[in-house]
Amino acid sequence: MGADLEYAEPAAEARQSLVRAIVAEGGLSDPAWRAAFEEVPRHLFVPYYFVVRGGTYERLWREDPDPVRRSQWLRGAYKDGPLATRVRDGELISSSSQPSLMARMLEELGIQDGHSVLEIGAGTGYNAALLAHRLGDDLVTTVDVDPEITESARTHLAAAGYHPAVITGDGARGCPERAPFDRIIATCTLASVPFDWLPQCRPGARILAPLFTGLIALRVSDGSRGRTAEGNFLRTSAYFVPLRGGGHAPEGRTGGLPRRAAENELFRFLLTLTAGSLDPHEALSLWERERRPQRDRFGVTVSGHHQWAWLDDPEGPYAWPLGRPAG
Repeated sequence: MGADLEYAEPAAEARQSLVRAIVAEGGLSDPAWRAAFEEVPRHLFVPYYFVVRGGTYERLWREDPDPVRRSQWLRGAYKDGPLATRVRDGELISSSSQPSLMARMLEELGIQDGHSVLEIGAGTGYNAALLAHRLGDDLVTTVDVDPEITESARTHLAAAGYHPAVITGDGARGCPERAPFDRIIATCTLASVPFDWLPQCRPGARILAPLFTGLIALRVSDGSRGRTAEGNFLRTSAYFVPLRGGGHAPEGRTGGLPRRAAENELFRFLLTLTAGSLDPHEALSLWERERRPQRDRFGVTVSGHHQWAWLDDPEGPYAWPLGRPAG
């Protein structure tokens, strides 16, 4: 209780400052999401996290006996940046995402009252708390394959007063026992869209997920080809911890390419999207011919047991099969 009293006032001030910064950049235009970010205490979800110093991970935590380091921990919890929250054998396996990107993703979901939401990747539980604040506990399900992650997320959520369903399981398989869902949001990077998600969605559902280094927004529908999902990438980039067990994104080879292209983030996105289908030099020719397209000109279609990426038009001349789907 003493620690909670110590942090209550400075944490509230830090939340307000974070929200003002996100709003100033054009985020949180929906009052419901602004209220969630103002009221959900992020510091309760990151009782410790790691910062890189001198090439190694150093821990900041709320129980540090040094008051200066405790103050650093609290300030860092409300910076608009990602936080490394779980490291194993020197490898980052879980993190708390950048708040402004979380706000963008939540608003892009187009959530309405009464929607049931599945989150893939429980992380710290903070994103599930934001969803539960907006929708209520009963309509939110979060899944993670790691029992240590789900247990800590459950503990953090309870400390903040939220009790959504926290399930330990393979996120690539969704959560059929809690389906159907109106929205699915992933907070881990995919190498392809899991087919198991589509039958768990209601028609008209929306899926928002990091795919390679972009964010794909798919609309689920029933049609002559059966259940399909289709949509464009958002323009923004996105870098998340990979979905464990969900395969790895193919590496786009850059050997022999001009440096200006090999080091360009948008071209590397195209290389990954077309890996296995286009030779890197063919990808470069396409990129230059199409005037270096932004991410939002690309899209993905999932239908039957196939999925493919495309430029401008899913039925157009530029389309490439995606890799082996997760699950």
